[in-house]
Amino acid sequence: MSGDLVGVWEVALSDGVHRIEFEHGTTTGKRVIYIDGKEVVRRDWMFKLVGKETFTVGGADTKATINIDAVSGFAYEYTLEINGKSLKKYMENRAKVTNTWVLNLDGVDCRIVLEKDTMDIWCNGQKMETAGEFVEDGTETHFTVANHDCCIKAVSSGRKRDGLIHSLLVDGVEVTESTE
Repeated sequence: MSGDLVGVWEVALSDGVHRIEFEHGTTTGKRVIYIDGKEVVRRDWMFKLVGKETFTVGGADTKATINIDAVSGFAYEYTLEINGKSLKKYMENRAKVTNTWVLNLDGVDCRIVLEKDTMDIWCNGQKMETAGEFVEDGTETHFTVANHDCCIKAVSSGRKRDGLIHSLLVDGVEVTESTE
């Protein structure tokens, strides 16, 4: 990568945390976007130095846009939007619709994500095969990671405002939720 690197963002999606890097050559008009170190967009000799670059990130092809705005003179501001929201707003909303657990199983770091709206479960970027069942106090969603029995339990908080409480059990032991 050259000295034209002007923006770096870390974006947590269900399939993992992706690093987005943006190069903007204000003298050459070059725009280059890298995701996890791999070049995904390259535009050379762009005469318009401001504007937008739209691309997709992650296994679910999540829409991302880098906005290039002139601040003053030859100074520029670069902002990242995910699904039409600022990165900050997207991450705040994401915290409401997902639960994430980070743990180590047999020496391997695992990142398990529950998408509460679809009840999809992801582990290290792979969508897991699951089996759900209703139990006396809520629901249990069972899946396996590296020969370990995993279960996400959903139980009522008892308060309408708080809704359901999700917890991850691995081999019967509860795992503390991660804050991304």
